[in-house]
Amino acid sequence: MAVMIATVVNTIAVIIGGLLGLLLRGRISERYQSAVTVGVGLVTLVLGMSMAISGGSILLVIPSLILGGLAGTALRIEDGILKAGNTIRRIISPKEEGGTFGQGFLDATVLFCVGPMTIIGSIEAGLQGRYDVIFTKSAMDGFMAIILAASSGSGVLLSALSVFIVQGALTLGAGALAPYVTEPILAEIGALGGYLILMISLNLLNLKRVKTADFLPAVLLVVLFAWGRDALALAG
Repeated sequence: MAVMIATVVNTIAVIIGGLLGLLLRGRISERYQSAVTVGVGLVTLVLGMSMAISGGSILLVIPSLILGGLAGTALRIEDGILKAGNTIRRIISPKEEGGTFGQGFLDATVLFCVGPMTIIGSIEAGLQGRYDVIFTKSAMDGFMAIILAASSGSGVLLSALSVFIVQGALTLGAGALAPYVTEPILAEIGALGGYLILMISLNLLNLKRVKTADFLPAVLLVVLFAWGRDALALAG
């Protein structure tokens, strides 16, 4: 289907970037890999901060993060994702360290799939046949895949499947989603995504171990809270 071309390009960009990163990983010592990981952590930190402060309401983000984190912790979302990732690792890469594979897959998936560019670009591709946002995102994701794979290993390659599924679903469902995804809601999603990316940076920099995936329900909650706020504003 023609509207999926942008998603396919993004998926291929992540795969190519991941493969290049793996080539670098095998050719640099652990000491240099550590330096790369710190660099990735700092870039991710700045990206998350810029997204978190670029828009959105803290009054919606805070309860969404807290309630979403509680729900995700109860459901053990991150443990489930890591378990699934490590099951796949044992099949396709049995010699790689389990924690590195699963964490690389998880961090890359959140980084590549949670953010306004994913939603805006997918909706534009599905409704208008415009691919510029996703093509720009593809270049960014490809570069980040190089760095992440060099520091975290082949789990980053598996995140290409996440990109294909998430963006493909958003693109194909754009007609149904478009009326409900307003600019204010995108701002809330972008701000919340920034906080999730900040959590990844804390992990990469070894500042604090945060189970980022346990906070994924917060994305749904912030959308619901934003819809409720907008409905009350219209009613008033």
